[in-house]
Amino acid sequence: MKEYLTLAETADLVGKSKETLRRWDKEGILNAVREPVSNYRVYRKSDVQLLLGSMFDEVIEDEVSNYVKPNYEYSVLELFAGAGGLGIGLEKAGIKCVALNEIDKWACETLRTNRPNWNVLEGDIKDFDFSEYRNKVDVVTGGFPCQAFSYAGKKLGLNDARGTLFYEFARVVQEVNPAICIGENVRGLLSHEKGKTLQGMISILDEIGYRVVPVQVLKAIHYRVPQKRERLILVGIRKDIEVDFHYPKPHKRIYNLEDALKKGSLFDSDVPKSNGAKYPEYKKKVLDMIPPKGYWRDLPEDLQKEYMGGSFYLGGGKTGMARRIGWDEPSLTLTCSPAQKQTERCHPEETRPFTVREYARIQTFPDEWKFAGSLAQQYKQIGNAVPVNLGQEVGYAVVKFLNEYYNSKTVKSKNTYLLAK
Repeated sequence: MKEYLTLAETADLVGKSKETLRRWDKEGILNAVREPVSNYRVYRKSDVQLLLGSMFDEVIEDEVSNYVKPNYEYSVLELFAGAGGLGIGLEKAGIKCVALNEIDKWACETLRTNRPNWNVLEGDIKDFDFSEYRNKVDVVTGGFPCQAFSYAGKKLGLNDARGTLFYEFARVVQEVNPAICIGENVRGLLSHEKGKTLQGMISILDEIGYRVVPVQVLKAIHYRVPQKRERLILVGIRKDIEVDFHYPKPHKRIYNLEDALKKGSLFDSDVPKSNGAKYPEYKKKVLDMIPPKGYWRDLPEDLQKEYMGGSFYLGGGKTGMARRIGWDEPSLTLTCSPAQKQTERCHPEETRPFTVREYARIQTFPDEWKFAGSLAQQYKQIGNAVPVNLGQEVGYAVVKFLNEYYNSKTVKSKNTYLLAK
């Protein structure tokens, strides 16, 4: 237990109430674990250390670097590519996108507009055969949706997932035979169908020849992203490869909304002006009363009841409703629509949703990356994306793995590997 802190100890160190820590646990800001005997909430000292830095006696380094230079030219085939968040991130890490598949026509237009040299394969993944890339691509990635499988027995096989998009992801991995495959998803996949869906995915990857690294949920705020977003990462290593994959080390610095929208260490200029959604007049009047970092509980009680309706009596924090973000905190997770009642993300000073370019900044897209389609389509593409900087940090971990693999005794070099193929 020396590695853990009690709820009371953590509250004292952080300077917050126990209720706030419970809320933070739900929001993923600081996750608790359960002490096995008492089932009480306890906190990993290392997690609190990451959050607070120098509150501990140990000297905490300010900067962490996951950067590693590729020893060879590495390539990725990206499935469910969206608007390119992961693709840009991997590109920044030194991995070349040889092809990207995406079904949404506006996202495809976004990809082609910004990267005319990328091979964008528009359409349903089910209609594509990727055999031409067999043994020619180092990585296959895919942000497949979370769908339940039909269970045919104790151990799931590839055919049990037929009809799901994970089946298509696994099919492509089998066709292409990359050294490593990476799936990304929402945190909820951990508990989907009581964990059976994730176990089924692991079982299927095992069947097609890939051992799965222990699954992790990466918090974007630890990877140079000014947003409390979490992504589950599923990594499969081809079974003939003995090299281990290590997740990127979390950074100590947490970036906030000011870092995202104003000139500083994250961006070298203020956020560009752009179009954005607007609140209806009634919602604007309500949000006018909310202070920075406040939410619906900051309203007068009669207005709380009126605004929340039946939700007022259901209990729980619902801290995303009527929420105004503060300059000195990371944004809450962005959604595909910036003005929905359940997920307001109001600007700290002006009573309006974040604009398209502000949305893109919070997801760490470069300012020159243009989004195609209507305003609603642009918000959808950005809200669905993997944050670019998180993708870059994962990319560094992939490069490190591939460097070790191609320099290992069994391969000697990538050049001899390719000649053998």
